[in-house]
Amino acid sequence: MRILVVDDDFVSRKKMEVIMQNFGECDSVKNGEEAVTTFRKAHELNEPYDVISLDISMPDIDGFTVLSRIRDIENLFSVDSNNKAKVIMVTSKSDKDTVMASISTGCNDYIVKPFNWKIVFNKLVKLKVLKFSQ
Repeated sequence: MRILVVDDDFVSRKKMEVIMQNFGECDSVKNGEEAVTTFRKAHELNEPYDVISLDISMPDIDGFTVLSRIRDIENLFSVDSNNKAKVIMVTSKSDKDTVMASISTGCNDYIVKPFNWKIVFNKLVKLKVLKFSQ
């Protein structure tokens, strides 16, 4: 599984990266512009990301705009809806408006900071991106 972590806050980005490395190949970027560029390059190389952890509040481009551009790139590359990246929005705000805006923009789930391994693991299980052998 390929994972992209996007967060302008170094500590939050590194924490999420350390957690996500348990589940797959993980890259991280520090702003929205890098996220869009990295995501597009991954599609051009036919190595798309399966999961994206995307901070909402970033100084250059907010997470909502980044998510919109990611979905546009997927449409440009004719990605089937079942194969689109699972996007988990990360926010310090748990108010209803932020949650509803995240969902209406096209994210698959959200995490409220502070987060931990168990919270991230449960979100990945809920999104059915983890494979378990029996």
